Amino acid sequence: MKKKGNNFAFIDSQNVNLAIRELGWRLDFRKFRVYLKEKFGVSKAFLFIGFVNSNNELYTALQEAGFICIFKPTLTYKDGTTKGNCDAELVLEAMIQYPNYDKAVIVTGDGDFYCLVKYLMEQDKLKNVLIPNRLKFSALLKWKMFRPHLRYMNDLEPKLAYKKKGPHKDGTL
Repeated sequence: MKKKGNNFAFIDSQNVNLAIRELGWRLDFRKFRVYLKEKFGVSKAFLFIGFVNSNNELYTALQEAGFICIFKPTLTYKDGTTKGNCDAELVLEAMIQYPNYDKAVIVTGDGDFYCLVKYLMEQDKLKNVLIPNRLKFSALLKWKMFRPHLRYMNDLEPKLAYKKKGPHKDGTL
């Protein structure tokens, strides 16, 4: 059943990606976008992601799936790791968009968003916090006042997992 709504999702892509992979599966972002619309009435989904030149195909696919990508430049360290922390961008965009949505869905397990979640809840602008891994998320989001708003992605694997398409029985793709 499709829920109509003018709710916006603000998605911490790195937190979601790492948490879901730690659970042993990969998120199909196209299915996830449909899920956000149908389950939470999300009309716009902002995805916060570090920008790496070699990932242009990924960014195109995410935009084609219906996400509004908000990019942050990344830093590559001497050890080869890349960092693109988008927390400030997510909070800023949630507040820039504040007058444009009815309720916000914050998708993360990161306690850095405690102040945003608390403020949105106090203003009756928080629909839900969608936690990627119920077994491993910040204690700051476990406070009693947040519990009615918490939802979890652990059991969504059958619905939202990326399934690699294999060849048909006749050997064609």
